Amino acid sequence: MAGIIEAQARHQVRIEDLPFYQAEDATLLARLYRPSGVGPFPAVIDLHGGAWTSGDRTQNVAFATAFAEAGILTISLDFRMPPAKRYPETLADINIGIRWARKHAAEFGSRPDWVGGFGTSSGGHLILLAAMRPFDPRYPTIPAPHLEAIDARLAFVVSGWGVLEPLLRYRLAKERGGQQFVKSHDAFWGSEAAMSDGSPPLMLERGDAVDLPPALIFQGTDDVAAYRKAGGEMELELLPGAKHSFFRDDPNSANSLKAIELTKAFVLKRTVGR
Repeated sequence: MAGIIEAQARHQVRIEDLPFYQAEDATLLARLYRPSGVGPFPAVIDLHGGAWTSGDRTQNVAFATAFAEAGILTISLDFRMPPAKRYPETLADINIGIRWARKHAAEFGSRPDWVGGFGTSSGGHLILLAAMRPFDPRYPTIPAPHLEAIDARLAFVVSGWGVLEPLLRYRLAKERGGQQFVKSHDAFWGSEAAMSDGSPPLMLERGDAVDLPPALIFQGTDDVAAYRKAGGEMELELLPGAKHSFFRDDPNSANSLKAIELTKAFVLKRTVGR
């Protein structure tokens, strides 16, 4: 009970950037939002959006700060995107970031089994894909001897308005003349076959071997039905009148605040409230 009370209190937040991987072309950084207090605290790996081709670890500051104030350690990851890397290499950056966070969870005031994932837009797709494929041999390809004993399983996953079906989005963009969307898809995926391979709904439809951690989705109903049919536990929340850019447009809108509160409640229920 004491741990739950502490997690629900308002915490001071300490923000710092730490390197989690030295790549040949870049130092990949994680921005930590650490709650004050002893912990242990739940933790979320935060992945930014940007149509798989733009953005960085500073994008979801409002979410990350609100989570940390509620006693949720938040770890916002950088990962390489086109032209430096594309699918599936980008997932290798995310995979090693998750394993790094799990290895250092206790040091950061959390626990390895309390590390989950959160992402928005294309990051909402990437975090769900990473959560469903923690053991995909294409993802843990970066040499990391100090992380060999750590896997990339997540305790839970939250996808905020994620582009969960990239192939469908691509075809609709082509039909409707959305050239910027088409360009971003081509840059990251390279082919329709890759989009199909990296589509969580199609993975479930094909019967691919996947991990199914508890999930919260701000999304449409069809994706939820497929996840549940496959044996996973998924909660769905619909935000009336919210367009894709609602949080970027106004982080203090009713829908933005609702998304923050729903996510905090979901994370706490899956960790300290168990």
